[in-house]
Amino acid sequence: MTRALQQTSGVSWTIEVAAVLACFLPAARAADTQPESLEAALSRQATGLKPEVLRLALKARELAWKRGQGDALKRLTVIDYSLPSTRKRLWVLDLAERRVLFHELVAHGRGSGDNVATAFSNRSGSLQSSLGLFLTGETYSGKHGYTLRLQGLEPGINDRAEERAIVIHGAWYVSEEFASRHGRLGRSWGCPALDRKVSRKLIDAIKGGSLLFVYYPDRSWLKGSKYLE
Repeated sequence: MTRALQQTSGVSWTIEVAAVLACFLPAARAADTQPESLEAALSRQATGLKPEVLRLALKARELAWKRGQGDALKRLTVIDYSLPSTRKRLWVLDLAERRVLFHELVAHGRGSGDNVATAFSNRSGSLQSSLGLFLTGETYSGKHGYTLRLQGLEPGINDRAEERAIVIHGAWYVSEEFASRHGRLGRSWGCPALDRKVSRKLIDAIKGGSLLFVYYPDRSWLKGSKYLE
């Protein structure tokens, strides 16, 4: 009699546990099938891109799109000037495909610093790089070869880009060989200059209305930018 009661009690307990687990299984399956966010997908692939920088770039891109600036489904280019010039600190992100198209070296302006950039300006003649959000324009052939025009979208931060001829172009002083020999890349007059081996392909991938986000932990810009509100 006692053994029968114990067996019955054990079966009852097993059934109760199974019922409780069954309640949680649908929720667990739903969580497993949740689509990965754009930020998570890009962060997983973008080697060396700091999560906080990616987050700010995506935030700036979203606000720009809401204001009718740039195509939300086009490529987003991110430059992190807090990294030394010997590191690959430029990423081109394909937002539609959720993947990294390019991860490259990029030079900063001569007036911004040596291997590490620390100073930025919107002023003509400063030879410094500018921070903030840019819109890519048309291409042309200039003294640096195939070149991409940039429009600065942030008043007082980078809106003199066209006046200063701040453009994306290839340069002989941007390569891993140059960095290895000199301990840094060469420096431009403020332009984000690229390795000539990839400059044409990269420019063609981002020309015509995509967004470029140039980052450095500058407190005044981070606090005052209308794209980082």
